[in-house]
Amino acid sequence: MPKVVGIRFKPAGKVYYFDPGSFNLSSDDGVIVETARGIEFGWLVSGPKEVEEEEVVFPLKQVLREATPEDEQKVIENREQEEEAFQVCLEKIYNHDLPMKLVDVEKTFDGNKIIFYFTADGRVDFRELVKDLAAVFRTRIELRQIGVRDEAKMMGGLGCCGRELCCCSWLSDFASVSIRMAKDQNLSLNPAKISGICGRLMCCLKFESEAYEHAKELFPAAGSKVITPDGEGRVTGVNIFKQMVSVELKESKIIQEYQFDSLVPKAVKKNDAASDENNNWNGNQNQRYDDGSKENEKSH
Repeated sequence: MPKVVGIRFKPAGKVYYFDPGSFNLSSDDGVIVETARGIEFGWLVSGPKEVEEEEVVFPLKQVLREATPEDEQKVIENREQEEEAFQVCLEKIYNHDLPMKLVDVEKTFDGNKIIFYFTADGRVDFRELVKDLAAVFRTRIELRQIGVRDEAKMMGGLGCCGRELCCCSWLSDFASVSIRMAKDQNLSLNPAKISGICGRLMCCLKFESEAYEHAKELFPAAGSKVITPDGEGRVTGVNIFKQMVSVELKESKIIQEYQFDSLVPKAVKKNDAASDENNNWNGNQNQRYDDGSKENEKSH
């Protein structure tokens, strides 16, 4: 198995693997490496360690050297020049009247390229803008259009929880998030309550999704029939944290809460709308029921 170190180039950015060579590196060390964009400054966040070959993209590039104080000073100078480049680009965008929003500017460590990140509703003809920027900075210019989630990651901010956004503090990759995850967690489907500042569904909906999917297999589905200590009823809701199930009693039509382990699933017919989900619960409760073709072996 190849021996690698994990290196990150931006806070909460993706971790890339490099060959440590003969260097004795430890976490948080600054290193100089060669990337597809040229020579870059990065921080070591993991390793040295051995990983499976499937996790590595070959050929594996090697760490060139450990960073020096001069390298760290150069990084600071690049950040200052990025701020100047940002203002210059804003003026050029205004002069060309382009329908685009400048988000961030990044200058490579060796100074061979300056990358301008922007958002726009559609395609933008920025050829004249590139010429003007190249004339000012005398280096390679790249304009890269990004999405709203990447914009939030670069600009940062606070979420509705009051904490710093996950994407700009520790979340390195964006996961796919669906409205079904909000439904499974019994959240309000109001877009204002389940969307982040980027306008997309909040990434944190994914964090607890697996727990709710697992609980869905253990608990009876809404609408399924159960036997409670007070008689037969129909499930109207589930609280997986309190291990409680809300049941509408058949006789009195009163909705009451019961401990999950105090309920017994009632046999359902094959054409029952909740039969599949109820049968799953039956199996997870280690109880065996007929599919409706004949009576249960044991009466409730």
